[in-house]
Parts: sequence; C-alpha cells; structure tokens
Amino acid sequence: MRIVLGVGAGIAAYKSCELLRLFTESGHEVTVIPTADALRFVGAATWAALSGQPVSTSAWDSVDEVPHVRIGQQADLVIVAPATADLLARAAAGLAPDLLGNVLLTARCPVIYAPAMHTEMWQHPATVSNVATLRGRGALVLDPASGRLTGSDTGPGRLPEPAELYRAALAVLARGSAALVPDLAGRRVVISAGGTREEIDPVRFIGNWSSGLQGYAIARAAVARGASVTLVAANTALADPPGAGVVTVTSALQLREAMLAAAADADAVVMTAAVADYRPAARSDVKLKKAGGPPAPILLIENPDILRELAGARRRAGQVIVGFAAETDDVIANGAAKLKAKGCDLLVVNRVGGGLAFGTADNEAEILAADGQRVAVPRGPKEVLADVIWDLIAARLA
Repeated sequence: MRIVLGVGAGIAAYKSCELLRLFTESGHEVTVIPTADALRFVGAATWAALSGQPVSTSAWDSVDEVPHVRIGQQADLVIVAPATADLLARAAAGLAPDLLGNVLLTARCPVIYAPAMHTEMWQHPATVSNVATLRGRGALVLDPASGRLTGSDTGPGRLPEPAELYRAALAVLARGSAALVPDLAGRRVVISAGGTREEIDPVRFIGNWSSGLQGYAIARAAVARGASVTLVAANTALADPPGAGVVTVTSALQLREAMLAAAADADAVVMTAAVADYRPAARSDVKLKKAGGPPAPILLIENPDILRELAGARRRAGQVIVGFAAETDDVIANGAAKLKAKGCDLLVVNRVGGGLAFGTADNEAEILAADGQRVAVPRGPKEVLADVIWDLIAARLA
C-alpha cells in the first residue's frame, strides 16, 4: 500500500519515526511529508533514511512530477501524526501553503489525523470546531490520549503510542474504499473488554483468562468507522486504542456500574468482557493464612447479569445490544439458549480452551441473531471478526 505520513510541528514528531518503521517493515511504501517547522524536531535526513524516499516540504521541488497533486492522488492512506492545532486549522480551512496542505486537498483516500497538543489547545472552541469540520467531511480525527505532555503538564493531548496508531491505520486500510464513508459516524458505542476479578482478600481473586484482545479489536474497528467509542476495560494489560475513551474497572459490580452509565445514551453496546458469575460473599481485609487442615469454605453469591440488564427494561429505544458467549461444548445449542435468555440482538458464540480465543491473536465464531440470522466467521484475525460484528450492527442501526 502507498501511505503518506504527514508530520506536524510538535515535539511528538519523534514518535512518528517508530510509526514509520512499523509501516515500512510490514511492506508498505511510505512517503513522509513534514511541515517546514516539523523539521526543527526531526530532520529530513532521518525521514529519508527511515522511509527510503526523498523528503520535501515544498510543492516547488521536482515540479515536473507534479508532486502536490500526484502524491495525494496515488495514496491509499494519509495519516498525519502529530496533527497540531495549527495544522488542523489549516486543513479545516482548506489552506495549502506547503506540500502537505496540497496533498490533503488532493487525496481521495481515507485520511487520519492523530492530534497532539496541550490540553488547552485541544479543548479550545476553535480546535473543537475544526475537528468537527474535518469529521463532517469524512476524515477520521482521533481523540488524543491523556498523559504527560511537555514540561510538567498532564492531560488529554498526548499522541497515542505508535503501535496503536499503526493498528488504527491497518483497521482503516482493511476497509478499503468503504472507509471513505464512515458508516458509524455520529454514533455512540460502548464496548466492554477483559475479565473481571472478584477479590477474596488483598492478594487472591476469582478470575478468568480473558485478555481483552477481542474487545480492543472491536473498539479499534468502531473508531475506524467513525464512532464515538467508550471502552470499559476490566484488568487488561493493553494500550488504550487511539480515539477511544477508556474506563478501567476491576470487579463485576464496577463493570455493571460503568456499563449502565455509558449505555444510557449509546446507539450500540457490545459486551465482550468475561464477567465472573460469582463473587465471594465477604472479602477479607487481610490476607487469609494457612491454619492447618482443610481451608474454610468460601461462600459465593451470584453476580448481576449485566447483559440481560442492558437488554431489558433499561434499553434505549433503537439500541443494538451484542453479547458474547464463551463455550467449551455444544456451542450452537448453548448459544441459542443464551441468546433467548439474555434478550440481546446478536450473540457472538465462540469455543474457548485448548489454545482457542483467550489470549490469542485470532478467533472464530458463530454469530446468532434474534431475527434468526446466523453468520459463521472462520478462524482468522480478531480484527476480521470485529468488522463482521460492526457490519451486522450498522445494518440494524440503519
């Protein structure tokens, strides 16, 4: 694929060197187009060496090749990282004072902006308006991450990590021309991921093997399709997906509280998290010690059925609810029974154990629908299953 990496004049430009490496090592042809001031942070020689392509900021270089038009016309994806407040303003206004501005005007492929700036700049009404304008034209403007900025400042405005930007770009590339019309633009979606932990004492807990990989893939796919995404993450060790708001929880009760709050104004809810069915009736404030002989029994009580509650009386009109069912045997029969019992619109049923599903990069599933539709998704990357799920959700939202 032909990728254009635009680089704005921000300190986070150094991170884009790693993003460039990820693209080139996976076989993509990358043209780096920095702004003139971006070269104050990372020089042209670095970009040329890492990309294997000449680097220019001016539309007046190699004019016989008409680069200000040709580069944008031939690109499969344009990603701007970092996208500064100034660069977003110029792009929203359609200004083309340099080569990058011209490419952004001539590109007819998907365009991703990864903003990076101080919190006050990101939250300024002018930037908010510019972001809305670009999104309204079909561009994918990611929300920045929160964290340490330059100096001692902390807050939203941090460039997401290169590996996550790379995955976000792959999600857009995988959709091809369909990415030009984000079918979830303007939609609010909520996704749960990971596995809950129910504490026995400060050291021990009841838990499961869910890694959160599938839920995070679903979140990245939703962002790539233009949705406003809230991800409720239970005990994962994964970097936040760029563009998604992340709420971290530990237990089933915390997950329930977060999901009910986030789902109140959501268009779609996807429950991929593995929720513990039971929790200890009482948690010890100190570590339980061996006392000799068999341990005292731990009394368990049932956790609330969050999926059933979301699909029940609390459901917003027109909302699409998707559940996940991890099964080890009689997958379809158990899934069909669970679909009916939970009351959701779609149930993604997958076999787990023996190296399947938990902690792996791939998955396979049967998606059962309340209207009788059934879709088989063969074993493949979890990103593929994520897009199939959003295809089914988008059709129902439409």
